[in-house]
Amino acid sequence: MVKLNKIYTRTGDAGTTGLVDGSRLPKHAPRMQAVGDVDEANSAIGLAIVAIGKAPEADWLTMVQNDLFDLGADLATPMPEGEDEPWALRIIASQVERLEGQIDAMNADLQPLDSFILPGGSAAAAAVHLARAITRRAERSATAAAAEVALNPQALAYLNRLSDLLFVLARRLNGNGAGDVKWVPGASR
Repeated sequence: MVKLNKIYTRTGDAGTTGLVDGSRLPKHAPRMQAVGDVDEANSAIGLAIVAIGKAPEADWLTMVQNDLFDLGADLATPMPEGEDEPWALRIIASQVERLEGQIDAMNADLQPLDSFILPGGSAAAAAVHLARAITRRAERSATAAAAEVALNPQALAYLNRLSDLLFVLARRLNGNGAGDVKWVPGASR
């Protein structure tokens, strides 16, 4: 477990931040942008949990929040050139597969899509759609960072799958798609 006795350290006052291995890099580095966007997605998921209330979906999202802390640690831990350190916290394939299983189970009960949908419907679905959009940004940031430094491919896959899960979950929260707000091309012309 992490133990934090002091919240501020002053070590970042010059615009750098520490990675898990003790190295430092600018706070604006692509790797740190990805870590920050994952943190923002996690916060948006927390808001979605509040909007959902006490339901199994909230429990799923709480597990996702824990995974996103793991994912942030993964992004903040440089990949070694050889074998990975045994202490490194990495997203693993079974975490991605768990999301896929949840997507498949939820999608089986949804009405088929016959249009793109607008991010809305119920308050809970709208909150999940916001979390989905922020997760997509986190994925873009992570792939941008991966173009510069080696990142765990499972972390990238997790973000991709998570945005899919959030899309399907928003539809589930909209009465299994019955309450989806459909896009009508050119409707406001």
